[in-house]
Amino acid sequence: MSFDINKIREDFPILKKEIYGKPLVYLDNAATTQKPLCVVEKISENYLNNNANIHRGVHFLSQVATEAHEAARETVRKFINAKHSREIVFTRGTTEAINLVASSFGRSQCKAGDEIIVSHMEHHSNIVPWQLLQEEKGIVLKVIPFDENGVLQLDKLDELITEKTKLISIAHVSNTLGTVNPVAEIITKAHSHNIPVLVDGAQSVPHMPVDVQALDADFYVFSGHKIYGPTGIGVLYGKEEWLERIPPYQGGGEMIQKVTFEKTTFNELPFKFEAGTPDYIGSTALAEALNYVSAIGMEEIAAHEQELVRYTLERLGEVEDIRFIGNAPKRSGLVSFLVGNIHPYDLGSIIDKLGIAVRTGHHCAEPVMAAFGIEGTVRASFGIYNTKEEIDILVAGVQRAAKMFRRK
Repeated sequence: MSFDINKIREDFPILKKEIYGKPLVYLDNAATTQKPLCVVEKISENYLNNNANIHRGVHFLSQVATEAHEAARETVRKFINAKHSREIVFTRGTTEAINLVASSFGRSQCKAGDEIIVSHMEHHSNIVPWQLLQEEKGIVLKVIPFDENGVLQLDKLDELITEKTKLISIAHVSNTLGTVNPVAEIITKAHSHNIPVLVDGAQSVPHMPVDVQALDADFYVFSGHKIYGPTGIGVLYGKEEWLERIPPYQGGGEMIQKVTFEKTTFNELPFKFEAGTPDYIGSTALAEALNYVSAIGMEEIAAHEQELVRYTLERLGEVEDIRFIGNAPKRSGLVSFLVGNIHPYDLGSIIDKLGIAVRTGHHCAEPVMAAFGIEGTVRASFGIYNTKEEIDILVAGVQRAAKMFRRK
């Protein structure tokens, strides 16, 4: 499949929808992406034809569903270039995947006084789980600051790392600033001190090629719904050595080999971390989404979206009193901004009436907002189906809203 924007848009029927009598302009892809027909059809096909609980059944439908689920695991492995499919753990999403590592790694590898390093630009889901570990075990949470452009001050990392540092957990791409962090450099530095690294890939996997072996990440996490797949399914990649070393996150069916009242032995990887009935419908739909974007080409998708970011910055720059929040030279997927003294909710509400969907608020990254001394931003975030014409509509809507407030 070549990058044919018109053909791609045909795959997403919701883009033909009208909002308040206006054509939908969907620019909230960092929150969730729309789903192509093939993904929706895959969900229906499996429920209608192949629905049966997996792994434990000997009957035909269970075998078919099991094979599809494990084939989906292999699709994920190939997509991020993991070494083994047993290093792919299905979760409910990025948030659960980070909580899994925080709980399992924290219980087994951390004690009072040990340190976890995160960055100042993290989503709450990469802050709060470590704070829970802080309350439970007395660990110390350290923070890599960023500068006025939203670029991590990596020179500070050397000062933060000590003999007590147990893990660095870092976003690949900021969900509020669009900053692409130099995770390969961070991983190299961490490994020179024998420190493992978890990478939050929620905002990177949909927008650029990701190779976990090339990065040498110890853990890498992402969500299906942000890469044109269904909600409620996500991925934890973990190096086999680490997944073997840390204990299970939850107990129950599937994650066991043998249970007695005296002792339980755990299943092999990756099932050790997949207690209960997995989302075998979601996993196959996620695989369909990954095959869809792979057919288009992740390099082509990245180039298209980089051009959208460039064009958005250029066109929004024409708006009087515009202020961009985050000006990193290397960025991806989104543009955050404010206009004069207009509250982001007010601006978002007005352009919503023009059919334009953007996100407003703190984007689950309140420490970022505090660093800039603001309550929130307007965030326009892009997907494979967005066009320059839609950005023109966004700019016209923002200018119209700004004129209304100036008149007031």
